[in-house]
Amino acid sequence: MTAVDVYRITDQLDGDTLGVLETRLEARGRHPKFLHMMGEYLEGMGIDGAGSVLDVGCGTGVVARTVARRPGFRGRITGIDLSPSLIAAAHRLAKSEGIGDRIDFRAGDSQSLKLADAAFDAVIAHTLISHVDHPQAVLEELARVVKPGGMIGIFDGDYASITFGTDDPERGRAMDEAIIAAIVTNPRVMREMPHRLRDAGVDLVSSYSYVLAEVGAADFWKPGIQSFMKLLPKAGAATEAEAAAWAAEVLGRSDRGVFFGACNFYSYVARRRT
Repeated sequence: MTAVDVYRITDQLDGDTLGVLETRLEARGRHPKFLHMMGEYLEGMGIDGAGSVLDVGCGTGVVARTVARRPGFRGRITGIDLSPSLIAAAHRLAKSEGIGDRIDFRAGDSQSLKLADAAFDAVIAHTLISHVDHPQAVLEELARVVKPGGMIGIFDGDYASITFGTDDPERGRAMDEAIIAAIVTNPRVMREMPHRLRDAGVDLVSSYSYVLAEVGAADFWKPGIQSFMKLLPKAGAATEAEAAAWAAEVLGRSDRGVFFGACNFYSYVARRRT
């Protein structure tokens, strides 16, 4: 069974799968642990001082809306995503929060942005780099469209580290690998970021690392597990029966207080050379 990262082909997905992605992105984006990780690199970028911000691979607009809601931010935001359907959701959600007039959402390819050179004070790629075919092309585009001296923020999971405890460790390892195949194209790309940033012509300013682990009961991971149950069959990484059995097992372990789920996440803040 050959699997494909569903987040890489959002412009080709059916409505039901897009609905699963939208629910997952919004649930993750509201969680305090995720908001903390996001807030730390936004502070590191000095995002409140940016007059123009580009959010590449914006999905449903979680980061764009978060920036727009910051009390100290007075600029404008452009959000770009491959999926017209997710862009429509981003428009709807921003409008419902009363901030739609501050964000311009549009469909586009992060590996070939149709934007002018040096057009933005700050550029963000939040959970994007691990899903694209050509990460270096994206980094070079980010470096091209940000102004000299402008800031770039990159956040993503080190998905090679994602793992969940199961009753049968060998079956659990196989399901970990199936999850990686279903939701990510480059599971180790965040380990390559220091040299990739240098090669793209930007200088690393700061980095942040996190182990997002839950032991005993699932909270952050619960919506993710529910989404994996649906996404694994769509991606061709497992059958519906296999995915449902795995989800029932790990959620059952949470109910019994013996859950384990973890993944590493990293943020990089860089500055374009002047």
